[in-house]
Amino acid sequence: MSVTIKQVAREAGVSIATVSRVLNEVGPVSLSARQRVTDAVARLRYVPHGGARSLITRRTNTIGVLLPDIHGEFFSELIRGVDRTSRDSGYHVLVSGFHSDRTEIEAVLRATRGRVDGLIVMTPDVDTRTLRSNLPDGVPSVLLNCRAENGVSDSLDVDNFGGAVAMVRHLASLGHRRIALVTGPGTNHDANERRRGYRQAMHDLGLPWSEDLEVPGDFTEQGGARAGLAVLAMRERPTAVFAANDDMAIGVLSAMREAGVEVPDAIALAGFDDIPAARFVSPALTSVHVDIADLGARAMQRVLLAIDAKNTHRRRHETLPTTLVVRESCGATSRRQTPSGGPVRPPKPANGKRSRGGRDHARKG
Repeated sequence: MSVTIKQVAREAGVSIATVSRVLNEVGPVSLSARQRVTDAVARLRYVPHGGARSLITRRTNTIGVLLPDIHGEFFSELIRGVDRTSRDSGYHVLVSGFHSDRTEIEAVLRATRGRVDGLIVMTPDVDTRTLRSNLPDGVPSVLLNCRAENGVSDSLDVDNFGGAVAMVRHLASLGHRRIALVTGPGTNHDANERRRGYRQAMHDLGLPWSEDLEVPGDFTEQGGARAGLAVLAMRERPTAVFAANDDMAIGVLSAMREAGVEVPDAIALAGFDDIPAARFVSPALTSVHVDIADLGARAMQRVLLAIDAKNTHRRRHETLPTTLVVRESCGATSRRQTPSGGPVRPPKPANGKRSRGGRDHARKG
């Protein structure tokens, strides 16, 4: 049988109320009484009942984290940042995936009522009306990678648009004019912002663009492999492929390798997110770096601040900057630069011995 608070009180020679004050760190307790209680708790190996404690403190010391998926390096890094900050603050994390299904997220949000002190919700595919009608009343919430139009939540996202612009400008500076984009899901906020940045950069640089250069993707390696085959089947192949996330870029790389098309000699390749695996594939992947763990840590910090302020604070939106990380897959010397770096030279047709050979090899692929 589990030890009860009454047994702890009897062992320590104090009242149940005194034990409760010591355990919950509220109210005045003498040093001697506090020591007797902590000693009794240790001897009896007493573990407070979470439900009973939350009734007294009105806190569960738990933060709910709702994600569209929990598979893959992006979400692992995000959870790592959340968990690191929560442990430093004495909070537990309850993680749930809802697979971007509206009915499922409504059910998950309802299930969190009374079980968490705050929520971190990543909803790039879910409309804010759904959130507004299902977020628990009075529970602090932070939204990730979508604009908080509900007026009751803080929000964080990354500079998807600026990162995409920087990548296209970089590829153009290497002489690429025909640049393809492997898009993400059509309803995804991140994917749409990255596609908007791609289109804007193509327009600003005067590069030839058509819808045929945008190959559908789904943010998975399998989707990237399918997109890679679609690129190889194009009548006029691009000289560079920009995938809207690294998972798809890795899938594209796999498809190119199986077809005997060399990256970057035949086709340059770049991704987005800079997941840990990006630096270990061969060739190492050029990518738009997102500090994913920091995104999770900042979200946790924001929700903890809201809890301390009893959810009366002023809501705000923050966009985290991205950084261009240049590695071997785009054919340039490895270096790191910020998207807001110096001006990029106007693009010119790829020339030189290596570029001509690359296109000839691509035709034969």
